[in-house]
Amino acid sequence: MNELELTSADWLEPSWLVVPHVHALVTTRSGGVSLPPYGRWQDGMALPGGLNLGLRSGDDPAHVATNRARLQASLGGHKVAWLDQVHGAQIVRAEDALEPLDQGGALLQADASVTAQRGLVCAVLVADCMPVLLCDAAGRAVGAAHAGWRGLAAGIVEQTAQRVAALAGTPMETLHAYLGPSIGPSVFEVGAEVREVFLDRAGEAQRAATAQAFVAHPETPGKYFASLPALARLRLVRAGVTQIAGGEHCTVTEQERFYSYRRDQVTGRMAALIWLAD
Repeated sequence: MNELELTSADWLEPSWLVVPHVHALVTTRSGGVSLPPYGRWQDGMALPGGLNLGLRSGDDPAHVATNRARLQASLGGHKVAWLDQVHGAQIVRAEDALEPLDQGGALLQADASVTAQRGLVCAVLVADCMPVLLCDAAGRAVGAAHAGWRGLAAGIVEQTAQRVAALAGTPMETLHAYLGPSIGPSVFEVGAEVREVFLDRAGEAQRAATAQAFVAHPETPGKYFASLPALARLRLVRAGVTQIAGGEHCTVTEQERFYSYRRDQVTGRMAALIWLAD
């Protein structure tokens, strides 16, 4: 480890029981060179040293480039397949996402990637939306999905799981999923129209459980607090994925650890990454 690499204090590792050659992590807001408001947060103060990885966040591009280089060095030099995320449900192969990066072209527009190639890192950027990391039990394939409420409602999580299972040649029931840090159910305020979208797409068997993922706002009629982790779990279970970890970290309330767009508006981005070790 050298001074240009991150340390384990600068990221979270999923608490899940997967084979050792499946590697995964979620970065935090510390460990880089970005300045406030993209910096780290300590003792109620914004300080230099933020690990903002989002090129479209308004941060100095040179700082973001340095942060990405520092992250890549910490991954043993493995190439990261960055995406142009658009809050949709498009899924691509990480190999295809990497090609324009290598050639200096425009990033592929997608909100999830999958791969069975060792040493290639699937990655999504987040700052309130939920990252969902996936792998099969034998570690043949992996995937990463960016799941805000729109992508979640459009099925990006279960569709990414289906792609991982197909690459691995295994049933969906063998998959593991990790729900990364996202805006928590105590602060994620949505309108009644968002609740109706999920209820309409839940199916009769999950309608009651889906309704329970929304709590009526005590002071504002027609507003609800929504639980992205609960909604993601319901979608995964319906698809056959039952080995699900994570979902306990809130980006909004854990200010010292995470960037949050809902909380700060002008802010950085963390990355959730998963790969098969060489």
